[in-house]
Amino acid sequence: MVLPGKRCPTACWTICIHGYYVCRHKIFIYGRPFMRSAAQIEALLPELELCVADDLEDQDLDFKQWDTQSRDKAVKTLVQMAVCMANGGGGTVVFGVADRVKGRGRAILGVPPEIDTNMLKAAVYDQTDPKIMPVFEELPVSEGTGRLLLMQIHPGMPPYTDSAGKGTIRIGKDCQPLTGTLRRKIGVETGESDYTGQLVAEANPRFLSATALEALRNQARRERAPDELLRLGDIELLRTLGLIKNGSLTRAALLLAGTEEAIREYVPGHGWTFLHMASDTDYANREDRVSALPLAVQRLEELLLPFNPITTYKQGLFHYEYRTWPEIALREALMNAFCHADLRIAGPVMVKLYRDRLEISNNGGFIAGITPENILHHQPAARNPLLVEALTRLRLVNRSNLGINRMFSSLLVEGKEPPVIREIGDSVLVSFAKREFDAAMRLFVAEEAEKGHILGVDELLLLGHLRQHPEVDTAAAAVLCQRSEAEIRERLSGMESNDYVEHGGTGRGTYWCLSPALYRRLTGDGQSEKRRRIDWDAAKVRVLSILMERVKRGEPGLSNQEIRQITHFDRNQVYRLMAELRQENPGVQPPGRGQGARYVFKQ
Repeated sequence: MVLPGKRCPTACWTICIHGYYVCRHKIFIYGRPFMRSAAQIEALLPELELCVADDLEDQDLDFKQWDTQSRDKAVKTLVQMAVCMANGGGGTVVFGVADRVKGRGRAILGVPPEIDTNMLKAAVYDQTDPKIMPVFEELPVSEGTGRLLLMQIHPGMPPYTDSAGKGTIRIGKDCQPLTGTLRRKIGVETGESDYTGQLVAEANPRFLSATALEALRNQARRERAPDELLRLGDIELLRTLGLIKNGSLTRAALLLAGTEEAIREYVPGHGWTFLHMASDTDYANREDRVSALPLAVQRLEELLLPFNPITTYKQGLFHYEYRTWPEIALREALMNAFCHADLRIAGPVMVKLYRDRLEISNNGGFIAGITPENILHHQPAARNPLLVEALTRLRLVNRSNLGINRMFSSLLVEGKEPPVIREIGDSVLVSFAKREFDAAMRLFVAEEAEKGHILGVDELLLLGHLRQHPEVDTAAAAVLCQRSEAEIRERLSGMESNDYVEHGGTGRGTYWCLSPALYRRLTGDGQSEKRRRIDWDAAKVRVLSILMERVKRGEPGLSNQEIRQITHFDRNQVYRLMAELRQENPGVQPPGRGQGARYVFKQ
């Protein structure tokens, strides 16, 4: 039995299949429940009076009408749904309900009583590959034949097909064809098609580069990898890292320590290109290489060094040095690009240096449900598990999803913009804007750390946003930090307790802004009060006062745009504000229509 919402006590490696994380032992699943009980289905049936069954379907739930005219067709549909659900992470199929008919009495047709569930179980088992073992439950109902069948499909290790080799996969409410691309993606997500884990050549020192191994050890030593690991001989080091198996080198071994000739022969998809762009269409300098990963990262850092100058900041007796792009951010971005590249797609890791930005991209889109909108907190997933595992043991990458957070944090603490991460087709691009170091922000973060207030990525993102914008509402803050609204409210409440922010409004209209003291400290422009939205009641008093002053001076009234400038409200909020003001003060006249529409006050 797979238990939803729990964690395996062995903390084993997990697989992700379209939003579901299942432990290797198939005991636990992370995320929402993937199968519905008979009681849950029974509780759903009254909804059929108000909607059709299709509206109740989900990733893990489908309704199907039983074909009473042809048992063969009915069994064929049964097998197809078993394959679809198994590839989609498991779920429940309810047979005996028409999915396009409203009204419980009309929609529930039932399954004939002579249909034997043991026969159905045998049919699914015999006609699927690998074999699927569904569980059937009967649900008594008062309509139709008086009997619904629930087919429960447990998650397994896809891909699954029928005995003819055909298959579909559950995506949302639909069963979509299991194309070659989807099959390959499933293979990557389950770790069964690790390109870097394949054996390619005998474990002969002639395939290994002494320079690459030296660079690998030096980089690992700087990251404080275990000394006993780094003192091993070359072959023994690779064997201990799991990169040599049965006396043969894996592609991961060559990627970390191979010669250029060996990499070209056995890993032809690996390489990198550096372009110093003169414009968006022309480059001033170019370098193309095929080299082991530690040498590639080392050389790219050397190429970027002249364009990544140091800023010195003096504080008391100390001098602090900061680069345009923090070294930790560059290192994480480069390692991610090489580690997660799809080496079966021809094309190098690309590093493009523009006048105002730096871009690092690699072939191979996101896997395991990761997107630019959830990457900060998503469970980590590796396209090349063996390579990533070896680098993790050398402490050159992190498997706890800290790398992306470190990349963001290293930029945000210096008052710079976070990286922009995009998925473009089957590639991922990370872009770093070229920005100046902000001493006030860096000093504030350092002083808060000394007080024991360590600012996380969420807090840094929110502070950075509020320095550029007068306010942020809860929904926008949740999107910015890739959190739920409940989580972000908790973060903002904590920031308010530390006097970083203040809130205004109530309920869904709640908004947040920097506290005046912190705004003055971080910006020093004296605009703290002017840029903030005024209180709702205070806004009405202020607008009414201006309207009365204008009528005394014989000046025109106020337009919606002018009121927005005074209050810092949006257009709809101004409409609501003025509607209330007119109810409370009959002298306030409606604005009329057109571009010249203005609210005026008449005695």
